[in-house]
Amino acid sequence: MAPVTVLPALVCAGVLIATATLAVAVARMPRAHLLVYGICLIASLALLAIALTALVAPSGGPAVATLPLGLPWLGAHFRLDALSAFFLAVVNLGAAAASLFALGYGGHEHAPHRVLPFYPAFLAGMNLVVLADDAFSFLLSWEFMSLSSWALVMAHHRERDNAQAGYVYLVMASFGTLALLLTFGLLAGPDGGYAFADMRAAHPSPGLAALVLILALIGAGSKAGLVPLHVWLPLAHPAAPSHVSALMSGVMTKVAVYGFVRIVLDLSGEPAWWWSTVVLALGGITAVMGVLYALMQHDLKRLLAYHTVENIGIIFIGLGLALAFKAYGMAWAAALALTAALLHVFNHSVFKSLLFFGSGAVLTATGERDMEHLGGLIHRMPQTAFVFLIGCAAISALPPLNGFVSEWLTFQAILLSPQLPSWGLKFLVPAVGALLALSAALAAACFVKAFGVTFLGRARTPAAADARETDRFSLAAMFFFAALCLVAGILPGVFIDALAPVTQSLVGDHMPVQRGVEWLSIVPIAESRSSYNGLLVFLFMVMSGTFAAWAIHRLASDKLRRAPPWDCGYPDPNPATQYTASSFAQPIRRVFGTVVFRAREHGEMPPPGDARPARLTVDLRDLIWDALYAPVAGAVGSAADRLNHLQFLTIRQFLSLVFSALVLLLLVLAIWP
Repeated sequence: MAPVTVLPALVCAGVLIATATLAVAVARMPRAHLLVYGICLIASLALLAIALTALVAPSGGPAVATLPLGLPWLGAHFRLDALSAFFLAVVNLGAAAASLFALGYGGHEHAPHRVLPFYPAFLAGMNLVVLADDAFSFLLSWEFMSLSSWALVMAHHRERDNAQAGYVYLVMASFGTLALLLTFGLLAGPDGGYAFADMRAAHPSPGLAALVLILALIGAGSKAGLVPLHVWLPLAHPAAPSHVSALMSGVMTKVAVYGFVRIVLDLSGEPAWWWSTVVLALGGITAVMGVLYALMQHDLKRLLAYHTVENIGIIFIGLGLALAFKAYGMAWAAALALTAALLHVFNHSVFKSLLFFGSGAVLTATGERDMEHLGGLIHRMPQTAFVFLIGCAAISALPPLNGFVSEWLTFQAILLSPQLPSWGLKFLVPAVGALLALSAALAAACFVKAFGVTFLGRARTPAAADARETDRFSLAAMFFFAALCLVAGILPGVFIDALAPVTQSLVGDHMPVQRGVEWLSIVPIAESRSSYNGLLVFLFMVMSGTFAAWAIHRLASDKLRRAPPWDCGYPDPNPATQYTASSFAQPIRRVFGTVVFRAREHGEMPPPGDARPARLTVDLRDLIWDALYAPVAGAVGSAADRLNHLQFLTIRQFLSLVFSALVLLLLVLAIWP
């Protein structure tokens, strides 16, 4: 690959930054969203083409470039290798689809001047993080990405709870950046080698590398949504406009995964076996906790945000397995686990963006995010219901869609754990596999609830009854991603082969080439062990469904029979008698809620003769917030209250305070050994 190849990507990022500047001037003009999102769409497609070219048709080593920016003695280093090319493709595939969706959705935005300037800046920040090849450029781009996304979260700051969401997000983003700053400081060492090439050559000691792992988990994990660092995600993602929510959940969290992979598998040297135990445990807990949190929600966007937490856990399970296999020299198994994790990165970015687009279409049509106020939308918005159903099936890991493939590959990697020499991993990996299976089953239940309560049954409110189908741009973006869910599910070998350069560069091996396998099957290890053919599964489902429909229409009685539908014992056609999101989740809440959420149900039953309705109130607690974050927030608030009187000091008191602090510091320096 010629060194100049990285320059077009930087030019496209520069175009996005220039578009952000342009948007400041034109944001209040009519149809300004068409201009801004149109430029973002073109720039994202160009970056996607550059990334795919670098990933699928490499022509030499990584492309590098150094610009006279940043630190004077360092400059700004940028690099386009296999890993950054893959994540650049993920970022810009999501960005292009979100920009296409926003061409229609943006016309309904009430405050476009609060969204348009920051949207292209957000895209530019994510691209620059992936391209950065030194610590300063990485952290600067990371902060640029965080601040621009915070501004988008605060776009609707007057709405209830959005200001708190922005505050929590900003605090957690700053905390994560501090952890990454310390991470790169340790990797740079006393010589200050801030370029990634210097860090690769440094070979940190085992103790230092272990500290780097912990800090990387905190820094990147807080942005990705690892438990217990996930608390900002279900607050901030729903608060943003829907196309931004799709980018934050489907794309920005993957940029955080990129940061973790770059640090741990590329810059930190050879991993120790126990690294994988930390990553695996966090991944398994995150997957189960995320889906349990999601099941308790009745806000559609908040439910989707919690499912991002679950899928981040699945990705980190794959990364933990890759670390374990790499530590013991099992490069072929590490390649399988890493391929599963990276393929799930791509798959999740597709179906999660699709689902957020669908929730945005519902929000535009009804003005509602609460599933208890929806229902019956399949009749009003049939096309949105169809693509949302595909997204629900994909995220539930149902074949022949793409979510099944990456989770199936993860299970195949888990089945290799008996070959690991560590007894700790022999016990831990199957336990994590059980957690993964549990999360997959609960995810299916959760999206039966999400689709059924939102789109099926009768409309619960006039807003749902009067809904209309969304615009053609939004539908085009959703249908494109729905088709991609199917294509990646029935032809996964193409995507697995595209990941071979990435796994080869990180673990020294790649999965067997899938293009030559008969009937387009995929074979993770050997055909005698396991294989999967999404195309045959798809054809079987189509043929069996077609035959069943033909048999019903041709062989059944042609007499027309009418009968009332099963009413569950409630003949009153009132929508209030339907299942609600809360009632659907009640059995699972009673199984897990006491331990996980400290759930309490309070029933109010009026006495006989009282016409007031009975009411059931459910109280759920976030134990992680109560145990970890609430005490810290309380301590900070208490300290702020105690120090608040300092702002009322006189000038003499201020000078005395500064003089006393200076004397104290001089004494510390004098007695310091």
